Amino acid sequence: MFYLNDFISKYVTKRADSLFIRDIEQNRDALSDHIRNSRVLVIGGAGSIGSSFIREILPFKPDALTIVDTNENALAELTRDLRSTKGLFIPGHYAPYAMDFASPVFEKMFRNQHGFDIVANFSAHKHVRSEKDIFSVEALLRNNVLHARKLLELLAEAPPREYFCVSTDKAANPVNIMGASKRIMEDVIFSYSGHFPVKTARFANVAFSNGSLPAGFMNRISKRQPLSAPLDVKRYFVSPKESGQICMLSCMLGENREIFFPKLEERQMMTFDAIAAGLLREYGYEAVRCGSEEEAVEMAGDLNAGSMKYPVYYSESDTSGEKMFEEFYTENELVDMERFYSLGVITGKRAADADKINALFLSLEAAFASDAVTKERIIAIIRAYLPNFEHIETGRSLDGKM
Repeated sequence: MFYLNDFISKYVTKRADSLFIRDIEQNRDALSDHIRNSRVLVIGGAGSIGSSFIREILPFKPDALTIVDTNENALAELTRDLRSTKGLFIPGHYAPYAMDFASPVFEKMFRNQHGFDIVANFSAHKHVRSEKDIFSVEALLRNNVLHARKLLELLAEAPPREYFCVSTDKAANPVNIMGASKRIMEDVIFSYSGHFPVKTARFANVAFSNGSLPAGFMNRISKRQPLSAPLDVKRYFVSPKESGQICMLSCMLGENREIFFPKLEERQMMTFDAIAAGLLREYGYEAVRCGSEEEAVEMAGDLNAGSMKYPVYYSESDTSGEKMFEEFYTENELVDMERFYSLGVITGKRAADADKINALFLSLEAAFASDAVTKERIIAIIRAYLPNFEHIETGRSLDGKM
């Protein structure tokens, strides 16, 4: 029988135990002090990271848990999963809502609850493929940046004790709009650090998270479709459980305006083709390299039920915004590597210049109000705000590949 968590431990993270278990055990009392009897709001809680965060905080017995997500089906499945887990604490006030955090009904709900003690926001566009044209770019920036400030304005009415918003390793020296949007998001939340404590975390790819390429491998296999992956892209990976743990540690133990990241070494990086090869072996298949997507699709269409040979197509990366390596901090950021065993902390971040952020928001809104706005214009606006933003443009999108 195939167990995904066992596969991730063996082939992807190559860790039998969580990277963060030592820090959790050493800080268990502090975590309990922060979470027990607290009223918690998790936005984007039905996604891979948000739901993992929820599973990590529940054993510390919050008083109430409110979950907001636009994916109604995922919310229903999350509720079934939580209530079907033996021994898992579920607070008496448990309220999942299928709604958009930028909507008027969310504001009504928030004000009716008179705020929350802990707010964690996981709602985000996370894919580099979300910048294929001006429409996808606008949707990405509204969710990751413009609506993020709208949420912060609402929270300022009833300030939480802790606010956490997930970032990404791609925010360090960004080369794509998604990474740049998360770097701007960091500035936006830090600009509210005078109202309530704000923290974030940059971390690696979450193995087999919803919508990820490895999760796609499993979908392809279930449909007997070929696997496709880049040969030359190396990534750091954490398990789904680890993703929830690093967010919990950052949210509860981080100081105001701190950014957490995992201590991972270059030797722990994985390529996607290696994950695909391991997955096929686990299913009992022998990978057969094809010379093109067309050849791989053709071979997959001819597979019979008993065949153990499986078509794969591996190629060099040639799409816009694809960073060939990963980094968690820049040379200009102060880093504390001693406070935790498995986590580094970026410290000394200043509250961002509110006037500069306002000017950026006005420029973006004015641009999006024009029917003639282009992706190139938005990149120029972002570059004016982030001088180190070096966008990689190849003219090809991941949506043009398998």
